[in-house]
Amino acid sequence: MKAVWNGAVLAESDDTIEVEGNHYFPPDSLNREYIRESDRQSVCFWKGKASYFDVEVDGKVNKDAAWYYPSPSPAAKQIRNHVAFWRGVKVAA
Repeated sequence: MKAVWNGAVLAESDDTIEVEGNHYFPPDSLNREYIRESDRQSVCFWKGKASYFDVEVDGKVNKDAAWYYPSPSPAAKQIRNHVAFWRGVKVAA
């Protein structure tokens, strides 16, 4: 699987985990040059508290375009620190 935005590959892995239609990429598959910490957080009733990343490519910022669960609930432990994308990021094989 690849996550692509604005022509840049943000993450690529053969070992994503699919949950609720989203592919969660392992942390070591991220291209960190495009990833910036965000202060946004949200809560999923069964996965726990999510943290977010902004994506920046060629000076363009896609705010909160990626999320992850640093301390997920026991039911979602398999996606700990794995990253999923949305907001126009194309994820495909």
